[in-house]
Amino acid sequence: MSGRHRASRRARRIRARRRARVRRLTASSSVALLTVAGLTAVDKLPLLERIDDDGPATDEFAAVPPSGPTSAGAGMARAKHAHAARASDRASPQPSVEVTLNPGKDVKPPAVNPLPADSGAGKRIVYDLSGQQVWLVDEDDTVVRTYLVSGSLYDQLDPGRYEVFSKSRNAISWTGESTMEYMVRFYRSVNSNIGFHDIPVSADTGEEVQTLSELGTPLSDGCIRQDESDAEALYEFASVGTPVIVVST
Repeated sequence: MSGRHRASRRARRIRARRRARVRRLTASSSVALLTVAGLTAVDKLPLLERIDDDGPATDEFAAVPPSGPTSAGAGMARAKHAHAARASDRASPQPSVEVTLNPGKDVKPPAVNPLPADSGAGKRIVYDLSGQQVWLVDEDDTVVRTYLVSGSLYDQLDPGRYEVFSKSRNAISWTGESTMEYMVRFYRSVNSNIGFHDIPVSADTGEEVQTLSELGTPLSDGCIRQDESDAEALYEFASVGTPVIVVST
C-alpha cells in the first residue's frame, strides 16, 4: 500500500470519527457545546453489543453459528450492508459545524507500562490481559510498537503461548452485526475465533462501537480491539506462526 493511499484512508477514517463524535455530542448538551446548521440530534449508540467473537471473511475458519433462526445468508447480507455503509460514510462530505470538545476527549490514551518480564524471546506479540496493552517485539527483543487495546469483558483467554493461525484484511462478526479490518486470529473459541482487529463498525449505524478514549478498558465479547493504525501495524508485523504471548500482570 502506497504512503499516499494509506494517508488518504486514514484521513477518511478520522473524518468518520469526527462525524460520529458530532452526533454523540448533539445528543448530550452537557458533553460539549455545538453550533450546528441543518443537523438533528441522533440517539447515542449503545456502548456494547455482542459483536466481537469474530468469524472470518471466508469459509477457511468458519465460526460456529449461535443457536436461533439467524441464517448465514442474513449475516452476509448485513455484512454487505455494513461495507457499503462504511464506504458511503467515508465518501460523504463533512458537516459544516463548529465544535468545542472537552480537553482530551476521545484521544487514544498513552501506553506507559514496560514489556513484562518472562514474556518470551524473539519476534512475538505480547498481550497483557490486566493492563490491556500490546507490545510488538522484533527478533532482537526490541519493542517496535506498544499501545492500549480493548479486550474481552469475559475470561475466554488464559495466560500462555499461542500462535497466529489466520489473517483476513476484512472480517465480519459471527452475528453479522458489524465489520472489522486487519483481523489476526490466534485462538479458536467455542462460537468462533479470537484475534486482534480494529474497532468494529456497526452495520446498523455505520459508526464505530467505541471511542479511542475507551481503549485500555475491556469492552469486547472476545477479541482485542485496536486503533486502526495499530491494527494495521500488527497485521503487517504478524505472519502465520508468529507467537502470541498472553500474560496477566
